[in-house]
Amino acid sequence: MSAIETTGLTKYYGDTRGIDDLSFSVAEGEVFGFLGPNGAGKTTTIRTLLGFVAPTGGSATLLGRDVTDEAALVEAKRHVGYLPSNPGLDEGVTGRRLIRYHAALKGDERSDELLERFDPPVEREVGDYSTGNKQKLALVLAFMHDPDLVIMDEPTSGLDPLMQERLYEFIEDERSRGTTFFFSSHVLSEVRKVCDRVGIVRDGRLVAMEDVEELLDRSGKRVRVAVEEALDPADFEIAGVHDLDAGDGDASFMFTGEYDALLDHLREYTVRDLEIEEAPLEDVFMKFYDHAPAERPASSPPTETAASAGGETDV
Repeated sequence: MSAIETTGLTKYYGDTRGIDDLSFSVAEGEVFGFLGPNGAGKTTTIRTLLGFVAPTGGSATLLGRDVTDEAALVEAKRHVGYLPSNPGLDEGVTGRRLIRYHAALKGDERSDELLERFDPPVEREVGDYSTGNKQKLALVLAFMHDPDLVIMDEPTSGLDPLMQERLYEFIEDERSRGTTFFFSSHVLSEVRKVCDRVGIVRDGRLVAMEDVEELLDRSGKRVRVAVEEALDPADFEIAGVHDLDAGDGDASFMFTGEYDALLDHLREYTVRDLEIEEAPLEDVFMKFYDHAPAERPASSPPTETAASAGGETDV
């Protein structure tokens, strides 16, 4: 059984497309990255999977239960943890009281362990928390009932680099215990750290499904180099160099070739500075997915049910 499965999943807000014809599955025990720029439809997908909005078309299951069947979805969500991108926490109570409230709703198997790991200031009122502390408390709430599946929407938002690394280590530990993750992000580097496979969404449509290493091999690296000598663009006509901008001793380009060949080439110069980094997500899309998906026919989008007509338009 797949932990998540969608077939033609579609959500329109009136005439505004949220997601369109999404079909994918997430295997049990997998860390699946749902990757795309802001506004691509990631949050709408999550909200539809969790039953916060009803789909306009298609179908989806969560832990084998139909997300449009209220009773089945309630049962599925007993085994699901959810970390929203902007946790809406009651700011008039302490973190400790909020944990007790959630424990009464869904149980508490491991809050003590999670508090030790993430260390939110639970004796203070949530309204006094920084963004990072709110995110740490939200992590405790998402995992305290020991869910089988965790859906995370931009989970490192607001976390400092040290806490981000702690979260990555925690996800790795949880994966070894068999927990399934659906991990929405627009940050390619963090997807690389934790995900097995990624689905890439743009303009509400799934444009690719990749193993993480395959995606990174295809996207290459952004290289910036400064040398003592003057540079001519012809100097960097070597295999794997794309989108070159060179002159006056500086060059920047995307590189998808062999790094030994690049380093051999740079030995011909007196290098003052060299920077190699992951390709920005926008560059990945421009390079590999720059063909617009097929447009929807000119007819109106599917008619929404009364249950799906409302909801957010933050797509």
